[in-house]
Amino acid sequence: MRVVAVSGADIDRMADRLFLEGHRKQSAFWVLLTLAAIIAGSGVVADSDATVIGAMIVAPLMTPILGTALAVVLADRSRILRGVTTVLAGAALVVALGFLLGLLVPEPVVAATNSQVASRVSPDLIDLVASLATGLVGAFALVRDDVSDTLPGVAIAISLVPPLAVVGLTLESGEPGQALGALLLFASNVAAIVATGTGLLLAYRLRPAAEAAGRPVGRLGRGTIAVVAGFVVLVAVPLAAGSYQVYRGTTTVAGVRPVAQQWAAGRSWQIVTVAGTADAVRIEAVGSPPGPDLALLREELDRAGYGDVAVEVSLVVGGMQDLPAGG
Repeated sequence: MRVVAVSGADIDRMADRLFLEGHRKQSAFWVLLTLAAIIAGSGVVADSDATVIGAMIVAPLMTPILGTALAVVLADRSRILRGVTTVLAGAALVVALGFLLGLLVPEPVVAATNSQVASRVSPDLIDLVASLATGLVGAFALVRDDVSDTLPGVAIAISLVPPLAVVGLTLESGEPGQALGALLLFASNVAAIVATGTGLLLAYRLRPAAEAAGRPVGRLGRGTIAVVAGFVVLVAVPLAAGSYQVYRGTTTVAGVRPVAQQWAAGRSWQIVTVAGTADAVRIEAVGSPPGPDLALLREELDRAGYGDVAVEVSLVVGGMQDLPAGG
């Protein structure tokens, strides 16, 4: 399929939409971002999918990120700097508001007790792949104004403000490791949007169209493209490491489960859950006394090749009891 070059009017429309120049655009951006941060933080604290999705729709962070991609293609260094500065300042604002919101919550907001946090602190390569695809859709909807109705869906699919809110909340809760994971998710999304936006705008021959229309276009060096690509690679490395750890944990749990089930069946017990990582697994079993032999489980796991895996076993002893009404 042949890609049709954009026109000068298209470039003006994109520039007007993405470059936050003027007091009116700036004030709208910061007000919406502040409200989106409060909504996202509240949604995370309440563990509410609907509230977090609402924050994604309101959040305007996609605008300066795509604006940075447009500035890169036009080789407009002043606008690149303004775009990067706006994204960094906006991210800092959301993190700070998340931290302040955490001060109002009596309980720590961490992955162990909150699904919104848990889903954002362990990103892997699948998250980057999804971000690249979503960023491509966003850039395509920007170039093609006839499909701009898809932008609300892009805002929901790409995760920008919620991970930053999680960074602030988990920092306040004393979990810097989880905060770093959420920050990595945000960085991967930003890298994906800038990379796909830059690539798609170049594919639509935006630079020749801008020159033909008399718009200012700077010199786009290979170093600039290398920086954009390097940003993606930089976040891909820890994401790949995370994917590998998830894979190891999944295979370890899958291997430990049948061994534990066979061990528990010897005493007519049942395994309720087997969960954990490649290095440590937690097993929960339920049944009637006497309980199964824990030393035997360790021996069986060692024989199965899991001698280097630490195992924590929770034995729930007992059965059902009827408590009739009226004493």
